[in-house]
Amino acid sequence: MAFLVLLFFLAVTLRFPSTVVSGELPVFREAPAFQNGWECQRTMKPSVIHIAMTLDATYLRGSVAGVFSVLQHSSCPENIVFHFIVTHRRLELRRIITTTFPYLNFHLYHFDSNLVRGKITYSIRRALDQPLNYAIMYLAELLPVAVNRIIYFDSDLVVVDDVAKLWKINLGNHVLGAPEYCHANFTNYFTAKFWVNSEYAAAFEGRRACYFNTGVMVIDLGKWREGKYTERLDKWMRIQKKNRIYELGSLPPFLLVFAGDVEGVEHRWNQHGLGGDNLKGVCRDLHPGPASLLHWSGKGKPWLRLDAKKPCPLDSLWAPYDLSRHSSLFSDN
Repeated sequence: MAFLVLLFFLAVTLRFPSTVVSGELPVFREAPAFQNGWECQRTMKPSVIHIAMTLDATYLRGSVAGVFSVLQHSSCPENIVFHFIVTHRRLELRRIITTTFPYLNFHLYHFDSNLVRGKITYSIRRALDQPLNYAIMYLAELLPVAVNRIIYFDSDLVVVDDVAKLWKINLGNHVLGAPEYCHANFTNYFTAKFWVNSEYAAAFEGRRACYFNTGVMVIDLGKWREGKYTERLDKWMRIQKKNRIYELGSLPPFLLVFAGDVEGVEHRWNQHGLGGDNLKGVCRDLHPGPASLLHWSGKGKPWLRLDAKKPCPLDSLWAPYDLSRHSSLFSDN
């Protein structure tokens, strides 16, 4: 019996390594208190900005840096409410956020991995296979109905501008807004089995389908709930599980449901791909133009490269937001 239990434990570890509780979580310095500027006091009803992020052991250092960057550059940081989605180690993660950001207004929500575990297929990177990577599809169900609008941020980015500018974009009739990239070749995101099936391929008919990165999105949760978009995404996940029509985790379902129906946001709000090539992890440069948000999407993460003493040049832009006590910036503390 003990041998069978061990085999099960090993199987879960190999398939979903982030679901196994192991190792100590990082230790962070306390962030300074950020207070509203004088302009925040001029309005009787200041706008409350809701931001959603996931928290787990693997990306916790990135999440903390992201929160720190948002607060540091916000004109009204006291008006920001963070909504953190977790699967495991909830009490530990709550303690870390509370001690690192004592004045932060935040809520913690448990995401049940069983909602997606049977629908996930292997992708080109194991990190894309983790259940928490799919929690974004369930924000409308996880968050209170009173939260009608949310900004979703990945855990490998920093904001270098006032997030209120992103919050205020007009979504019009769209459910979500994100920077779009219309030069992308959609044949690269789906398998041949998808394109030869006329019913599947018809999903893009009549739509000017442009690629967008799901790591930065402004979402109208009210419209999402009305349109039952979680069910629409779930439908494509079930088709994928049966017929293998794509290779890239949670991104393709979003493209299938939303591409061509997105409110375009300035590219400055997602300078993505800084993690490097997905296969080789080679360094990348910034895209031309201004930057309000730097996103280390891709294989390489700045905290890992900095710790290994093999950083990419742009990792120096992430380092000032690293509150880890073991980082090279604060090694004397």
